[in-house]
Amino acid sequence: MYPNLNTGAIGVKATFGEAVELAARHGFKGIDFSIEEVEKIVDDKGEAHVRKLLSDAGVRLGAWGPPVNWRTDEASWRADLPLLVRRAALARELGSDRATTWIMPGDNDRDFDTNYAFHLERLRPVAELLGRQECRLGLEWVGPKTLRDARRYPFVHTMDGMRKLAADIGGNVGLLVDIFHLYTSHADVAAVRDLPVKEVVNVHVNDAIAGRTPDEQLDNERALPGETGVCDIAGFMQALAAIGYDGPVTVEPFSQRVREMSPDDAVRATANSLRRAWAFAKLPFPE
Repeated sequence: MYPNLNTGAIGVKATFGEAVELAARHGFKGIDFSIEEVEKIVDDKGEAHVRKLLSDAGVRLGAWGPPVNWRTDEASWRADLPLLVRRAALARELGSDRATTWIMPGDNDRDFDTNYAFHLERLRPVAELLGRQECRLGLEWVGPKTLRDARRYPFVHTMDGMRKLAADIGGNVGLLVDIFHLYTSHADVAAVRDLPVKEVVNVHVNDAIAGRTPDEQLDNERALPGETGVCDIAGFMQALAAIGYDGPVTVEPFSQRVREMSPDDAVRATANSLRRAWAFAKLPFPE
């Protein structure tokens, strides 16, 4: 596994080229990216330009979000699907086979069964199109009870529940495992050790807010990994290593403190938090 940068997750606005430069400067080995932005660069300057940019920086592509409006009206969803074919092929050609999306843990209009059927209907075609290009789809469960309680009908919000939904959608569908959502859904790192590595498409790390129980945590208030010590980052990283996970590890802190830093300082703080995470787990940091 390798340290991966998502600039948007830490409140840094950066173009693809700027993100590559920031990642290289601070020791990241990969970056998350917008496939739409990369597609435009390729159309303008060619695929070789992107490959050279990444190669010169020693940075690879991490994960990307399928630009398909599957949550909204049917017409928008259907219009986006044909565009996914070329974009998935491009991502795969450039070295990324990991696409991810998050699943809201509740809904005000659809009860559980209706919502389950809705997700199958909308995400199966997405997964199928990704699979044609040998790409995988990772689904992120969202754990906080505070977010679930704000909706009329609860939905999937645990690892086991998301594993079932993923399996029902398709064979190339797995999980985006976020340590915060593991904690807020009342699971621990032992659950990660029991996962087949093929089911882990992507990983997010962060920390929960001290002084709050799992059920009191707010989805958009977190900290850098290892910052508060609430989440077992050492055990989490050790579990990932034990199952043989070799993909990106990305910080998603939703931290106002980090957002208020300069872009360079925010990326530096994020990189340092990952180095600490590897150190806490007594794992060699990828250099």
